[in-house]
Formats: sequence, structure tokens, C-alpha cells
Amino acid sequence: MLTHQKRQKQKKKTRKPRRNGKPVKQKHLTPGQWFEKLVDVQARLRAPNGCPWDREQTHQTLGTYLIEEAYEVLEALESRNDAKFAEEMGDLLLQIVFHSQIAREEGRFTVAEVIREIHDKMIRRHPHVFGKVQAKDSVEVLRNWEQLKAEERRSSDKKAASKTGAGVPQEVSLLDGVSRGLPATLEGFQLTRRASRIGFDWEDIGGVFGKMHEETEELKKAVKEQDHLKMEEELGDLLFAAVNLSRFLKIDPEIALKKANAKFSRRFRAMERLALRNGREFKNLPREQMEVFWDETKKSEGQPGGAATKP
Repeated sequence: MLTHQKRQKQKKKTRKPRRNGKPVKQKHLTPGQWFEKLVDVQARLRAPNGCPWDREQTHQTLGTYLIEEAYEVLEALESRNDAKFAEEMGDLLLQIVFHSQIAREEGRFTVAEVIREIHDKMIRRHPHVFGKVQAKDSVEVLRNWEQLKAEERRSSDKKAASKTGAGVPQEVSLLDGVSRGLPATLEGFQLTRRASRIGFDWEDIGGVFGKMHEETEELKKAVKEQDHLKMEEELGDLLFAAVNLSRFLKIDPEIALKKANAKFSRRFRAMERLALRNGREFKNLPREQMEVFWDETKKSEGQPGGAATKP
């Protein structure tokens, strides 16, 4: 019996062919009409006589798919294949529809409320476009954005406190809203970005490099002392400083690391192929020969040689 995921993959394989890496145009329906059709499809799959797999899913079981689909969108974006990009964004959109359908069945909210919430928020958060506020540049836009978010949180807390009779609402921080569920690099990126918007930041990139050097020396000291807890702390500080550096460079650290991972994987696999062409298994080679193959792999990509432990 085929699993649901295998059936989905087979469905993808039988889709209509793409032309020049672009989605094939079909019926002339509006985005709204297509969206309603998608919502209807998901409701049908969740119906009593629908798909057993879809009916079994909960918010919790779908959590992994939500993360996976987001990363597949990023991978498709890097491929520069518009058809793949559109397809993966569709898969991500389906997750929103799926979660909304579960919530609708439980009488909590509908997908229309999800759309209304983000619609109203975008209007509210852009008073320089839809209102009378002036913003001279993107820096000011972001500063206003954070101020509006803080005001919204204060208002929300007051309403919640008045409803529950809890009295004084909880303290509000500019860092509220940075999800602990984010990958660590993205969480650090968001935290430092929030702080920088009110001026808590290094004056220039030189300060960040100085901090990285400082944290490196402290990590070396912890390693020398063989203090494991201290090593963990100092390594975390060094990684946090590297995330700060990525923000100064306007580079998403998670995407940069994903690319570095992919590069290492590509080169490692190339070394394994080189070993096989020489009648050897890579895992059985001495370290010196591994280094030779690493250098050959990098040169084949137009890169200078380097240690095999470095991507």
C-alpha cells in the first residue's frame, strides 16, 4: 500500500509538463477563485468520506511539514526554476489552508479570518502609505514598524488583563514576538535586528569583528581549561557574534549556513567519487590522501586549496 507521501510524489510526477521552467497556464480564474477552490479541496479531503490520512492530521502532526515546506521554498528559490518555485510556494500555502481547515472544524477561526488579520495588519503597519505618517527611508519604516508592534502588544495585554481580571498587564519588551521556535541562527538574527532598530548596536562592522576575536580568545581559554560548560557558553557567544556579523552584511545567517552545508556535501560526495575512480573507498583512505582529494575537488570548482575540514 502506498503511503500518502508517496502518493503525493506520484501526483507531482504526473502533473502537466512545464515550459521553459515556468508554470503551465491553465484556466483564466482570479487568484481569489483559485484560492476558494483550494479551500474546498482541503475541506473535501477532511470530510467524513475524504482522505483517511488528511482526516488523521492535527496541528501538531503537521508542524514538521510546515517547516519542511518552508525550507523547500528556499531551495526552489535558489534553483531559479520558476515552475519549482511556484510549486513549492503552493505546497507552503496548502499548509496554511490545512491548519485553517482544522481550526474551522473546531469552531475556532476560519481561513477568511487569517486573511483578514494579515490584511488589516499590513494597512495598520504602513501608515506612511495608507495614512498621513511620513517615512523618509526604510530605516525609519522599520523603526515605526517596531513601535507600532509594541503599541499593539500593550493594547492586547491590557484587553487580556481586563477580561481575566489579572490587573496590571505584563511588561512589554521590544524583543516580544521573536519566536523561540525559530532555528537558533534566525532567532539571534531577529533579536539583534530588533535591538539595532532603537540604536543598541555596534557603530560599525569593525566592532563586530573585534567581538568575534574576543569571543574566539575566550573560547580558546575555556578549551585549554577543559571547562565544558564554559566552552559551550563561549562557543554560543562566538556563534551569536557571527550572526551579528551576518546582519551587518545584510545576509541571512540561516541561508548562508544552508549554502555552506550544501557546498560541503557537494564537495564531500565529489571526493567519494574520486576515490572510487581510483579503486578505493574514501573512508579507507589515509588523512593525507583525503586532503589531496579535497584540494582537487576545490580546484575543479575554481577554488584555491584548503583544509578538508573547511567548506
